[in-house]
Amino acid sequence: MCVNAVLFSLKVKCLRIDYKLKRQDSTKTLLIKSEQLLRIEEHDFAMRPGFGGAAIPVGIDVQVESIDSISEVNMDFTMTLYLRHYWKDERLSFPSRTNQSRTFDSRLVKKIWVPDVFFVHSKRSFIHDTTMENIMLRVYPDGNILYSVRVTVTALCSMDFSSFPLDTQNCSLELESYAYNENDLMLYWKNGNDSLRTDEIVLSQFFIEHFHASSGLAFYSSTGWYNRLFINFILRRHIFFFMLQTYFPTMLMVVLSWVSFWIDRRAVPARVSLGMTTVLTMSTIITGVSSSMPQVSYVKAVDIYLWTSFLFVFLSVIEYAAVNYCTTLEEMRKMRRGKIPSTFDASQAMAFDGCFHDNDIELTTFTRMAPTLTSNPLTTPTQSSDIRAPEGTRLRRQRSVRENVDLLVNNSYMIDSYSRLAFPLSYLLFNTIYWSLYS
Repeated sequence: MCVNAVLFSLKVKCLRIDYKLKRQDSTKTLLIKSEQLLRIEEHDFAMRPGFGGAAIPVGIDVQVESIDSISEVNMDFTMTLYLRHYWKDERLSFPSRTNQSRTFDSRLVKKIWVPDVFFVHSKRSFIHDTTMENIMLRVYPDGNILYSVRVTVTALCSMDFSSFPLDTQNCSLELESYAYNENDLMLYWKNGNDSLRTDEIVLSQFFIEHFHASSGLAFYSSTGWYNRLFINFILRRHIFFFMLQTYFPTMLMVVLSWVSFWIDRRAVPARVSLGMTTVLTMSTIITGVSSSMPQVSYVKAVDIYLWTSFLFVFLSVIEYAAVNYCTTLEEMRKMRRGKIPSTFDASQAMAFDGCFHDNDIELTTFTRMAPTLTSNPLTTPTQSSDIRAPEGTRLRRQRSVRENVDLLVNNSYMIDSYSRLAFPLSYLLFNTIYWSLYS
């Protein structure tokens, strides 16, 4: 009898301890209690709240955590944000003395009705699931619900690159209900413009000028009108990166091509190699910029600058071709006039650089003739002395275009002299117009 009494008392103590532990650790039966408390099994949550009546209002607020990337090639951006929904479902109301809400995770979300908000024009999106799905459901005693998810979405941004890289891009992330039109669900910003909040966001190539929220309606011919919310943000591109990688090297190549104007026109290898080097370098810069950009059908601002600079470099090569050709014509004319001795070997003089050398040619000196006014043979000496031009004056006649061309051909060094001034001034004028238009 004593042994049985002892065993019975121990059993009662164990039951009391087990009951006390269960009361302290209520998480073992929390899910069952919550489902019973919210009466989930008593309602059909496949239907929206207030089905058959007025549209259910669903408030939205967004906190943008980061803009992960912006791709010009794919014309899209990737954004991570906290998306919060607010609505009221009286089917989930429960009695509470303290009026405190209850918070649940994704396991209960799958058993109740939630708004089917999706991202319009999204390419990819996912809800973060480390270490659990980043979903939070908070239910208040009166049936008000807060549903929050942490999501990353990649969406389309129609960019205009006509002013690239001095451009400003307007992008937007659009939210809309997929199944419920405006007769069933009214989507709105919960706190107006204050519904959109952002953390401090720093981007490598862009500066975020402005974030703002807006709303509108979208029409589909088969299903009707839908409420749509917009997260708009304006991006201004940082120009310093492109100044270092594109504009400064391009300017240096153009200036380098002008060095050939100060090199002797007889130094063919030096001037030709310098011209070809600058042309090939400009081609490499243009190819590098084009490979990192989408294949658009219009001209970009950087294209105008690069191709105009390439034209300046190309014209510097053409300029030397003209100088070399005029020099050859000049010396060939002198040879025909007998200014070059018959013993002169032209092929030997042009063996290294393609043109004649003045130190290899013995030119006869020209006798300077005093300018005189031709008198009319019918006039008498007395009349001739009367119509003589006054002392110290000369008669000048304007040269024709042909004479100016002949002057340049006979004095080919003047082409280099004019180019030393014309090329820099033209390029300076182009830069002034370019930066005043696009900056």
